[in-house]
Amino acid sequence: MSSRKKRSKCSKSRSKSVSSLNGERFEEEKINPNEDVNNDRFNIKTSKIMGRYIVASKDLNPGEIILSEAPLVVGPCAGCKVICIACYQLLENSNYAKCFECGWPLCKSTCSGINKKYGHTQEECLILKSSKSEKFLNYKDFDRLQENFQAIVPLRCLILKESDPKTFEKIAQMESHETIRKCIPDLWSLDKINVIDRIRLDWGLKEFSEEEIHRICGILEVNCFEIGQNSVSIRGLYPQAFLMSHDCIPNTSHSDEEDFKLTVRASVKISKNQPITLSYAYTLQGTLKRREHLLENKFFECKCLRCKDPTELGTNLGALICPKCKRGSVLPSDPLNCESSWSCNNKSQKCPGYTVTSKSMKLLINRIQSEIDEIDCNDVKKMEYLLEKYRNVLHPNHYLCLSLKLSLSQLYGKINGFLIHELTDELLERKIEICREILKIFDVLEPGYTRIRGVTLYELHAPIMIMVSRKFEKQQITKSELKNLLREVVRYLEEASVILSYEPSSTSEGIMGIAAKEALGRIKDWGNVIGRI
Repeated sequence: MSSRKKRSKCSKSRSKSVSSLNGERFEEEKINPNEDVNNDRFNIKTSKIMGRYIVASKDLNPGEIILSEAPLVVGPCAGCKVICIACYQLLENSNYAKCFECGWPLCKSTCSGINKKYGHTQEECLILKSSKSEKFLNYKDFDRLQENFQAIVPLRCLILKESDPKTFEKIAQMESHETIRKCIPDLWSLDKINVIDRIRLDWGLKEFSEEEIHRICGILEVNCFEIGQNSVSIRGLYPQAFLMSHDCIPNTSHSDEEDFKLTVRASVKISKNQPITLSYAYTLQGTLKRREHLLENKFFECKCLRCKDPTELGTNLGALICPKCKRGSVLPSDPLNCESSWSCNNKSQKCPGYTVTSKSMKLLINRIQSEIDEIDCNDVKKMEYLLEKYRNVLHPNHYLCLSLKLSLSQLYGKINGFLIHELTDELLERKIEICREILKIFDVLEPGYTRIRGVTLYELHAPIMIMVSRKFEKQQITKSELKNLLREVVRYLEEASVILSYEPSSTSEGIMGIAAKEALGRIKDWGNVIGRI
């Protein structure tokens, strides 16, 4: 999608961001008693600034389910690759089938998603067939087939207008941010070309007006969740989950099952009347990137506590190292202003002073990001090379460094040439070091029971156990040291197994959770042989 940065000056509609609650008082804030909601864990509130949002109706503990619900509609993401229209399996130009009726791509003619509620329904098939949409599907240019997929979910919403009016009404009540979207020419134009003109002109479905299709596009862009198994991302719209407010340090985590049911859990303790939040942006990116994403895709400017703090609550996720004094961190003077200059914060060490424009800083970060993007996803040596190359430029916690460290934390021990039992003691220590470094950041930015924390805890236990085994075999470790290290490993595995037990068993995280539980049993058995842990 082309850039959405150019915006007209138009009034901001209500953002569903918990930042709106910080430092504000709402005399008109009230519980909405008429919502069609059956949930004893949260209340829905409304305010002029926030619109509808949810707060805990009682104290919630980490891991506690807040809501679990089936979607209203499911389908391809905008810009997705060519997938089966019924089950969403990724397709290749040498291995696909066509729907016998409408001609749209399938994984096979007997796909299990045909005539299923969240797949390729009979109503959809008849509409696509009668509209002769197949003539716009050029299978000779296979990759360009995906240009047609952006209109599928909007069409599925519109079909519900007659086939399931109650569900359509729930969708129609969601926020679309039309006022803002109209002020973004690129976005408005792309929706018109890829969705509205596709449905009305190409497919001839003029019973749907431009206005209502635009509104559906906005509702999907603002409220959809990216879901899906097996590395294929699709989007789903849910009846209650969209009510959660945004915060750059969310207090929930969520997962989706193979049947697309979305389950939201508390990741930390949530007190009664506290807003229930998730992050609409990737939490492990710097403030500039997060706020840019939120503005361009969710149409609001976040002003949460993390965004207001130049250090991002002490994590320095966006900081550079001062090239003048080599000790200070280069931080934004005003993190809520994307055009703000960046300066060294070292006042006590007599820094001669360093300031860089926002434009220059962005050019530097984009250049480094391009280098990272060019790396093969399994190239451990190149990742380590880039960390070393920019160690005097980027703060060790910078989100670009963090992205490399996250990859390394999982590659060490997993790929050929770096399998866990083949790693030297030095590389085992490197894996341990990386895992501990990123866990410190998670403690602040993704605290509690979060998927990435569970995975990293599991990754951390393995090199420690290999080191322990090697030292034990060589009699280089005392019984006391052994017990302490085993206790540490047990602690990591216990937390990892709890966190990852919430993930679907068919996912890599779910499988890792089962492995953590099994490893925990083996370590305790071994520990009992040596002496009680």
